[in-house]
Amino acid sequence: MIRTDDRVGSLSAAERLAKIEEVQEVHHIAGEDGYLVKLRCTGNKDLGRLLREKIGNIISVRSSRTSVVMETVKETINLPVKP
Repeated sequence: MIRTDDRVGSLSAAERLAKIEEVQEVHHIAGEDGYLVKLRCTGNKDLGRLLREKIGNIISVRSSRTSVVMETVKETINLPVKP
């Protein structure tokens, strides 16, 4: 979760987050946090570097909350969407 100082409707932080190689998804969400970001890295040291050096260098980023996946039970790109 990423909280920014961006003005309502601005996606400048989202666009910068999307350019980070390790970032797989950027979602603009409702609530206190402005963005839900899914990223992949090789471990805790890599995650710390990514948060400090890449995400932390985006000027409008105020804070982040991180959840670490311990095990993936199911992951798919198939969506059961009916027309």
